[in-house]
Amino acid sequence: GNPDLPTAVNITWSSINFKTILQWQPKPSGYFYTVEIHGQTSDIKKKCILTTETECDVTDVLRNVKETYTAHVLSVLPSGMDNFEEPPFAVSEKFTPYSQTVLGKPEVQNYTQKGSKLNVVFQDPLTPYTFPNGSFQSIRDIFQHDLEYKLYYWKDQSSGKKDATTKSHTFEVSVDSTKNYCFYMQGIIPSRREIRNGQESMVLCTSVGRNILDEYGAEVFIIIAVIAIAVITLAIVLSVILCKRKKAKAAREKQPLNGV
Repeated sequence: GNPDLPTAVNITWSSINFKTILQWQPKPSGYFYTVEIHGQTSDIKKKCILTTETECDVTDVLRNVKETYTAHVLSVLPSGMDNFEEPPFAVSEKFTPYSQTVLGKPEVQNYTQKGSKLNVVFQDPLTPYTFPNGSFQSIRDIFQHDLEYKLYYWKDQSSGKKDATTKSHTFEVSVDSTKNYCFYMQGIIPSRREIRNGQESMVLCTSVGRNILDEYGAEVFIIIAVIAIAVITLAIVLSVILCKRKKAKAAREKQPLNGV
């Protein structure tokens, strides 16, 4: 082979919702990389042949998501594909998509707070894999009963959180009908030993019975109270001054005119 060629280092798998990117270092100079994906029970598949990049999208060759794979990153010269000697290569850690891909953020479709019930409807993240009809598979289509979701919710402007779990696409939890609530959710694979929790959705809040105190807090209420007290005090002071002036004017008018 070419023992003097540098081999790849820091090979890592990055995978969200089964979209999987292999990354490594360093940038090549005067040579190329070719990626080979080795499965335990599948044939070797080549990706990113003679690339000068340091990453490779290997999603389409990991369709058997329960298979365990390793990646060989080969360092090759432009003519290296024509000789029979094995080029130098580096081997990645093992990767099993089913147990190691990260669950992406679930998408909240609708949420309502009616009376003492908070209802949240959401959608599963999609994967790059498709059904025969061309529609994309969701993570639920792949994980099935291994997948559940957890909802974290709390009273607006409070730090005390509660949580609920579901295996469906909806949550319905009991809340205080007089308070607004905020919440977020994430997918979970309880059977996993590692990477059990998925990415968190954005935080959303209800707006039932929201008033200025809920919106801006006690500081605004205190400011309004101080202004009100100042206005009332000013009105009282002006009233007293006007009253004294009227009395003084009336007293002057009662005095006899000089020279009469």
